[in-house]
Amino acid sequence: MPGKWIADRFRRIRVTTLLLASYLTAIGLGTLLLMLPPATVSGAISFIDALFTATSAVCVTGLIVVDTGSYFTPLGQLVILTLIQLGGLGIMTVTVAGFLLMGRVISFKQRLAMQDVFAHTPMADIHSLLISILCFTILMEGIGVLLLFLGWAGEYPWGEALYMAIFHSISAFCNAGFALFPDSFIRYQESLLFNLTLSGLIIFGGIGFPVVYDLIKVGFRSNGKRLRLSVQTRTVLITTFLLIIAGMAVFWIEEYGLTLGSENRGTKGLIAFFQSVTCRTAGFNTVDIATLGDATLAFMLFLMFFGASPGSCGGGTKTTTLAVLSSFAWSRMRHRCRVNLFRRSVPEDTISKSAALVVISIGLIGVIFFLVLLTLPPDWLHSAGHDRFLPYLFEVVSAFGTVGLSMGATNELTTAGKGLIILMMLIGRVGVLTFSYVIAGPRKANGIEYAEENIMIG
Repeated sequence: MPGKWIADRFRRIRVTTLLLASYLTAIGLGTLLLMLPPATVSGAISFIDALFTATSAVCVTGLIVVDTGSYFTPLGQLVILTLIQLGGLGIMTVTVAGFLLMGRVISFKQRLAMQDVFAHTPMADIHSLLISILCFTILMEGIGVLLLFLGWAGEYPWGEALYMAIFHSISAFCNAGFALFPDSFIRYQESLLFNLTLSGLIIFGGIGFPVVYDLIKVGFRSNGKRLRLSVQTRTVLITTFLLIIAGMAVFWIEEYGLTLGSENRGTKGLIAFFQSVTCRTAGFNTVDIATLGDATLAFMLFLMFFGASPGSCGGGTKTTTLAVLSSFAWSRMRHRCRVNLFRRSVPEDTISKSAALVVISIGLIGVIFFLVLLTLPPDWLHSAGHDRFLPYLFEVVSAFGTVGLSMGATNELTTAGKGLIILMMLIGRVGVLTFSYVIAGPRKANGIEYAEENIMIG
């Protein structure tokens, strides 16, 4: 029977492959919808540009090759917004939620997928986790819509103000960075309401649903019992706070007399804070990124590389990876074998995975960056000189971290270059380790073990 054969084949699919397939399916459908004549103002868009836009939306990146507000009709923008919401929550989350609403049984593979993405320790109550995720998403995006609507109600007709509030609230919470304005939010760089609302949505969308679930459990479900936040939650919150403060400080110091020179002290602080928040994973900007100094851009590369936290709407190698490797280096400098965080020892497997993740990610960025440069016309690249080196590196890292900030290199990409950035956005959203498991397969046995011989390092 064909149905039985399909079901049997489906059961044999690995969870990692299922996750990747769900994103590819959403990207494919999104590409086809964006290519429909009613989706664009001109009635036409090239396949590669539609694919790039759909991938950027599903992978909640925000890199664009055409202006979202002027190039796409309200129908096209609605398609993009739907893809952002699907990509932000995760395709498997939406699928499982749909099954629950229809009263269908959740398969074991779907439970494993949810477990793998949203829980750092085994959980029996996936339903409770899913409900918490959906309720928190609706709550935060609803608050964002209300605050943004209040900001735009006096500037635009109420219907248009509500539409813009919905679009940007979802885009911010999902860390997508898509904006309906050609200059992103530069025009609102002095607005306390817009800056703090968008920053709050970005932070809550980037700390990860496991952290949110843990906070809800400790804060509202203790029933008089003393519950402690998990090591993951404490690590994410502290690392996120430190990265925001560090990014703000670097931006303030380096750009104080340059990009921020003409602004008052309050606006300077607001811009520095907003860019520190958004450059880790969101992609909105209140200043022209191409005008920033090299030191600022270098630190932004660092922030984009590590990105958001596990189980969130963002990409990158994740804040917990930075925390684990920093603790590992500190332990080794003190000649200690174990890595400890908050009076808990980190498993050796987690440390090795963190190191492998960073090494693979750096290697991947290097290879894709080199290939992107090869796709550029040699005569144009030579005439542009070394001034284009940093913008393209920035572009690749931004795609990997699903950030969406750009120094203007996106519109200069060739078709092959766009294809490479598409691949980078997909890997950044699905995850380097997940992507490698799909290609290399599940963990193999250790194999033959030979006699040890030391190698000099350092």
